[in-house]
Amino acid sequence: MASSWDADLSLNGVSTEKRVRLTGTSIERFTNAPIVIIVCLTRENMNKYSDKRRQKIEHIMAIQGVAAAIENMLLAVHAEGLGSCWFCAPLFCQNTVRKILKIPRFIEPQALITMGYPAERPAPPQRKPVEEIAYRNFWGNLNE
Repeated sequence: MASSWDADLSLNGVSTEKRVRLTGTSIERFTNAPIVIIVCLTRENMNKYSDKRRQKIEHIMAIQGVAAAIENMLLAVHAEGLGSCWFCAPLFCQNTVRKILKIPRFIEPQALITMGYPAERPAPPQRKPVEEIAYRNFWGNLNE
């Protein structure tokens, strides 16, 4: 996965020095994690539709289901006092992940989750006030 990311960083104009540092940190993070889970999506039990529009929507719903399952996993891990982090890296190199892990073609790697006992307990990130991100009755209406 690091070589795919390095190629993407290169396309973005990131210097060789910075790419080496970033990919090295990434490799270290994943190889040192006590638990690494590759979360995948299967199309096996999805509804089959005759038109592309509904087929695309079915796929989007499956992705949303995977995301909800990941979030539930992260919450359960946190409740047990463990740390975890959700990475979307497999989305950028699905074929590489499939090849390395011998995952069948019809299975889509979606995410990589690292888990373990946290080395530190950082403060939660600052959040925007709900009034800046949620509206009532219609989009843009903050005062009702």
